Amino acid sequence: MLLNDEGIKKNREEYIKKGYHLPEYDREEIRVNTVSAPEWIHFGAGNIFRAYQANLAQKIIESGDMKTGVIVCEGYDYEIIDKIYRPHDNLCILATLKSEGTIDKTVIGSIVSSLALDEDRAEDIELLKCIFAAPSLKMCSFTITEKGYKTKSYMEKIVRLLLHRYNSGAYPIAFVSMDNCSHNGDKLREGVLECANHMVEIKEADAAFVDYINDSRKVSFPWSMIDKITPRPDESVYEELSRDGIADLEPEVTSKNTYAAPFVNAEETEYLVIEDDFPNGKIPLDKAGVIYATKETVDATERMKVCTCLNPLHTALAIFGCLLGYKTIHDEMEDADLEKLVYDLGYREGMPVVTDPKVLSPDGFLEAVLTKRLPNPFMPDTPQRIATDTSQKIPIRFGETIKAYRRSDVLDTDDMVLIPLVLAGYLRYLKGVDDEGVEFEPSSDPMLDELQKMSPEEVLRQQAVFACDLFEDSLGDRILKIFNEMCEGKGSVRKCLHKYVTKGV
Repeated sequence: MLLNDEGIKKNREEYIKKGYHLPEYDREEIRVNTVSAPEWIHFGAGNIFRAYQANLAQKIIESGDMKTGVIVCEGYDYEIIDKIYRPHDNLCILATLKSEGTIDKTVIGSIVSSLALDEDRAEDIELLKCIFAAPSLKMCSFTITEKGYKTKSYMEKIVRLLLHRYNSGAYPIAFVSMDNCSHNGDKLREGVLECANHMVEIKEADAAFVDYINDSRKVSFPWSMIDKITPRPDESVYEELSRDGIADLEPEVTSKNTYAAPFVNAEETEYLVIEDDFPNGKIPLDKAGVIYATKETVDATERMKVCTCLNPLHTALAIFGCLLGYKTIHDEMEDADLEKLVYDLGYREGMPVVTDPKVLSPDGFLEAVLTKRLPNPFMPDTPQRIATDTSQKIPIRFGETIKAYRRSDVLDTDDMVLIPLVLAGYLRYLKGVDDEGVEFEPSSDPMLDELQKMSPEEVLRQQAVFACDLFEDSLGDRILKIFNEMCEGKGSVRKCLHKYVTKGV
């Protein structure tokens, strides 16, 4: 059995017998419709796109609410297109890893074309120009990471396509960041405008092009909140799909160190909330569970997730997982101390400052994180991966909660126990020595070398890391006290963790 158009056609009954959901539409008809009147192009051909956005497209095509597919373009690692997409006719297997131990297997067929944003590939560039010149194009979405918006060479190519749209009729379009970063629409807008202004300076474009971008009736940059964990392709998933008789699904590691495969594995839980700002009409993603809302609601859902219900818990498990020698997040959730840490960190210390976004229940969101997502044994996520760039994550994941406590008339940072514990754990993590006294290599972080050269107190005074002055009240001194307890000798991290998670119980 092969994963391509011919293989699906030839072995359709066998695929269905093995439990695969196959596209319930005519792919060729969808392709023809898309070529004649494209509506959606996406930049970033990685795992999250295939696991989430492409699956959303499939659902709304199958429901009859959309007659076109999605075009994907990769602007960084062209090997993904050459080795993963095109050999399989842009088909992909989505393995949804459910918390009760089952796997849902879906063949995704909504991707009708895969292109490389490579100026040396004239055919791809011409196709991209045709797509951007189409009045029908409604949305250009992105999962290129926050770093991508700051990559001048990447953004310039995209802005040249937008310039081509402007010159072709100044048609409206929504540029929608679906990257997991705060106020992502603003970050995308800044990257686009920087390149556009440069083009005006070098006379590659006229000033009216910048006016076009700044006119929200023409070009919008909606905010979004996205949440779906999509680890790199897992060997056990590959083995299961291979046992089904499907050939040529081997995972690849490209020369740019991208982990990709003709399949993608992801958790079942997913959320996407998008600001309802689409000057050329919107894709009916709400028919597949996406929530269109106001900017203020998007902001509230993001703060709920990033400051309380998911990201701080991940960072806490990452820090202590590295110190205690864990290799998977789900194994950590079987540790009574760590399980209690994240439960109380969410419910006891984080939830009092959450603004309910109304479109998602904070309690329901947190319950799903704690009971389904983090303990899922089929999600091969590691504390070491999550510990990457921790210095960049702490400001919003913990600093914002600290500031909210200080603004409150009824809350007091003196009542915080677990946030000081986690921040003390971060100081201990920076030593690069685990609880058994064995050296380990901290995960990559742009401030790692700088912070490791500082004293613990100097680290705590870095407002760039903590988003506030920790010594404005008793927090800084209490964090140092806990840190010193963690440095008393072998096993002191465990002893300290147990002491503070049971404090007051």
